Amino acid sequence: MTPKPPESLSRGELQSRQEERLRQLIAAVLPHNAYWAKRFALVGLKPHDVWTPDDLARLPLTTKEALVEDQLKSPPYGTNLTVPPSHACRLHQTSGTTGAPLRWLDTAASWEWVVSCWQQIYRITGVAAEDVVAFPFSFGPFLGFWAAFDGACRLGALCLPAGGLTSQGRLQMIRDNSATVICCTPTYALRLAELAKDEKIDLERSTVRALIVAGEPGGNVPTIRARIEHAWGARLFDHWGMTELGALAVECPENPGGIHVLESECIAEVLDPVSHKPVEPGVEGELVVTNLGRVCSPLFRYRTGDLVMADPEPCPCGRSLLRLKGGILGRIDDMFTIRGNNVFPGSIEAILRQFSEIAEYRIDVETRRSMQHVKITIEPQNGADAAELVAKVGRAVKDRLQFHAEILCAAPGQLPRFELKARRFFRSTT
Repeated sequence: MTPKPPESLSRGELQSRQEERLRQLIAAVLPHNAYWAKRFALVGLKPHDVWTPDDLARLPLTTKEALVEDQLKSPPYGTNLTVPPSHACRLHQTSGTTGAPLRWLDTAASWEWVVSCWQQIYRITGVAAEDVVAFPFSFGPFLGFWAAFDGACRLGALCLPAGGLTSQGRLQMIRDNSATVICCTPTYALRLAELAKDEKIDLERSTVRALIVAGEPGGNVPTIRARIEHAWGARLFDHWGMTELGALAVECPENPGGIHVLESECIAEVLDPVSHKPVEPGVEGELVVTNLGRVCSPLFRYRTGDLVMADPEPCPCGRSLLRLKGGILGRIDDMFTIRGNNVFPGSIEAILRQFSEIAEYRIDVETRRSMQHVKITIEPQNGADAAELVAKVGRAVKDRLQFHAEILCAAPGQLPRFELKARRFFRSTT
């Protein structure tokens, strides 16, 4: 009998798999990994003390700041290593846009696990050997879609590495090779659609049937999703991952607007960001993850900083995997307060993306006389009435979010375009 794919296990089977793999991970890691040996010892935990995911609650949460500090004290890779660096075959690192970058090593075995997560993602989204998968992103040191590329190769799909090409060259490669699936950020999907429109290329009639996006908010924002799907005439799938954790969540075809966590490969908790206690399904909390297969540099109870909500309703796809309703709802560290209202940049972006007349935008939050002030700079599309657009955007923000924002106009081409993670949100103090 052919075994079930991991993503199709029942709830009981998932829990049994998690318990077994958690014990195996701890047994492999603690004797050799100085970082985790120290953290377990600080709270008096021994390997045999952790038998189930519930036992993990005795271990303190792990933060990115602590990992960065460890790497700064023990450069360049820190002490979270189960084997010597000479055993590693892959290096990736975070972008470092909010601080020093994290460097992450993988052995061949750990990288195989990272790729296996992408194979589950492809099965859930229906990508198969018959597909032609295009990767229009820069193959740099960040994790990006590196594992997605390897995973698609393992499927037997034709893979198009478009990293070194211009945007025009990437569009041409997609057309010339009849690509059926695109892997990129939401921002770049829109950028390619904008360029295709300028070049009189009808993407809606292309061979592309699906886009798998990640790296930033967008895939889960209804207005952005609608724009991408309309421009490409294709289905969009949101997915989630982090350089330090791997790719661990994806949207299923049957239930758009949320993502399933690959609980066969990780233990996910949704906790109150302040009390660190579990919250009930249907209540917003912070996603905390323990990955189970990246033995080289594992993470136990890692605070992702992502705000999520466990969907209390079963998914129509029939999978038992935890489903995060609405995907990633926001970043806890990006939240700011205006006139007593808690606001996330994604809430503003969702409003701005409703206006097809906006080509690009930038959001600045400043402190003026102890009060938060929001300044939104928009770049109108060619032919748009700038004054009218400014007025409409201002009214929309006031109506939806209950505060007045300063709306400014940029000249055509003044705001930057992005291929990878877009940075449109800035904080400053004046």
